[in-house]
Amino acid sequence: MIAQALIKLFTRDLTALQTEIESYANDSTLWLVTEDISNSAGNLCLHLVGNLNHFIGAALGNSGYVRQRDLEFSLKDVPKAELIEQVEATKNAVVSVLEQLSEEDLQKEYIHRVFKEPMTTAYFLMHLSTHLAYHLGQINYHRRLLDR
Repeated sequence: MIAQALIKLFTRDLTALQTEIESYANDSTLWLVTEDISNSAGNLCLHLVGNLNHFIGAALGNSGYVRQRDLEFSLKDVPKAELIEQVEATKNAVVSVLEQLSEEDLQKEYIHRVFKEPMTTAYFLMHLSTHLAYHLGQINYHRRLLDR
């Protein structure tokens, strides 16, 4: 039951992420930053892809994904089409892993100590969902402000 809800949330928000990236009229605007906006939409997209592939794909699904977090914020000018492909691949990986988790798996302690205290896998997956939604909102705001 929880896994199915998480699949719906991740699918919804990763689809929305694809739509946001597709909606940029100018590819170069994806990479704009200003005095008050330190992360570009492109870098936030790369960050979300890296985050989910690391904490869900690799940690729970043994995908072999190796995260390079520094590159999530330092890479620039990745083509829009490539970002969209990465989001689609991430969505597929996340759904594939979540479909394999039982309710018992979700109640187990998450495999890594990410915060100071232990947490269940379900709790951490909910955290990842809200993290995705938070940055999705930032990307939407970035697009509406800077992609004119």
